[in-house]
Amino acid sequence: MAEEKKHYMTMDGKHKLEEELEYLKTERRKEVVERIKIARSFGDLSENSEYDSAKEEQAFVEGRIAQLEKMIRNAVLIEEEQGSANVVSLGKTVKFIELPDGDEEEYTIVGSAESDPAEGKISNDSPMAQSLLGRAVNDRVVVNTPGGEMEIEILEIR
Repeated sequence: MAEEKKHYMTMDGKHKLEEELEYLKTERRKEVVERIKIARSFGDLSENSEYDSAKEEQAFVEGRIAQLEKMIRNAVLIEEEQGSANVVSLGKTVKFIELPDGDEEEYTIVGSAESDPAEGKISNDSPMAQSLLGRAVNDRVVVNTPGGEMEIEILEIR
């Protein structure tokens, strides 16, 4: 059997996944079962769009539950003080400046399970994070992004 993929995450990220899993198992499942029961009462299931919709939702919920259970089972917690304070690693926040524009940006490198670019959290699998990992303050890095190459200089790691 192939080894399952490790899911890197912070303790907070794991807690959020556990909360979602608990909600899906205790509340969402019951809601979907109730929708199926109501749809069945409408009669002929062969032309019952409410029933089909409820069954699709049930499949989605059960799939998400299985996905969350697998992610939690294979979770590798990112320690807050992991690695050197001067080197970019998982769980660290990196502040950098885009060259030559001078635009400053800041991202925390997290596992793919907690990635949320709008919140400033990027996946360790992303091109940006891959380019930053292992680098130090004042390093200049060329990052391959979907929009083309971008050169940055690391200002701060914390």
